[in-house]
Amino acid sequence: MKINKTANTLILLLSMFCVTLFSQTDDESFGGANYTEEVSNVGTSAAAFLEIGVGANSQAMGGAFTAIANDVSALYWNPAGITQLKKISISANYTEWLAGTAHEYFGAVIPMGGRFAVGLSMNVLNYADKQPVRTIQLPEGTGEFYAASDMALAATVAATVTDKFSFGLTTKYILQQLWHESASAFAIDVGVLYNTQIEGLRIGTTIANYGSELQMTGRDLRRPFDADETHYSNDRLNILLETDQFPLPLLFRFGLAYSFSPFLGQHVTLAADLNHPSNSVESLDLGLEWAVGSMIVARMGYQSLFDDHTENGLSAGFGLAPQIGNSMQVGFNYAWSAWGLLGTVQRFSIDLKF
Repeated sequence: MKINKTANTLILLLSMFCVTLFSQTDDESFGGANYTEEVSNVGTSAAAFLEIGVGANSQAMGGAFTAIANDVSALYWNPAGITQLKKISISANYTEWLAGTAHEYFGAVIPMGGRFAVGLSMNVLNYADKQPVRTIQLPEGTGEFYAASDMALAATVAATVTDKFSFGLTTKYILQQLWHESASAFAIDVGVLYNTQIEGLRIGTTIANYGSELQMTGRDLRRPFDADETHYSNDRLNILLETDQFPLPLLFRFGLAYSFSPFLGQHVTLAADLNHPSNSVESLDLGLEWAVGSMIVARMGYQSLFDDHTENGLSAGFGLAPQIGNSMQVGFNYAWSAWGLLGTVQRFSIDLKF
């Protein structure tokens, strides 16, 4: 009885937190737009790589994974979901991302026995590596090279409060680098997972990237400046340029998942995620997973439904999970996503359980 009261209290507190975030988002989005018919916050936040979904299985289902969260990618989608993992699990993900960039994600989950589980993850987006620095005077290159990348390091702890309710918390350090300039921030993700009284129906809720703002600093922002170019004064007086601060892409997700067995030896999961981001409009993700036995899985989905300004949409993929020996299981997953004018995106992931 005491545990049930604790679960109800946590759900109430999270709901109040969500309402507060919605109020803040509405005030910031529409406070100065009394005479406009449409307001968009696209491009108003930094660290957009945090919005790139991870896991080939979840992305094949259109990103509708908040209420499923049953593998290592739960560290990204819903930290409460890692309590479902009963073995030490490791996952490596690679994505051929847009415009020739590469997205990588590594995660590990360790069950602590009983009700607790912990996890570590690293999320990396590489924009450029060893690119030549060119100037007007030296168009062929100065001999220097630059790189640009984004990275997030995260630690997660989750607990099973009751046999139906789990809670998870992630803290992460975010770093953006462009040659000699960098920006850093700290953020948290909060998630809950609830197995309802209806058999096979689960509910998941997360709040992601709630944290500080990012501001670029570095030695290249120090420049020589002449306050009076018409009369020589001092053209070697150094000034320090100051960049603006930008918030992280705050995101609230609410997901539903329903699993059932239509035929003997087959397992079907239907999932839907409602997304409420701080930097765009609300959208809906839909997913379907059909498993034959415990080794072969087919998936498909549709992402960003009702968002008229997005390019992504249809997705599909498959997974294989052969058993190796008596203790180790290896999972191979592939996902394909359509991105309209931007082409297609392919994702690959390898999961180990032992």
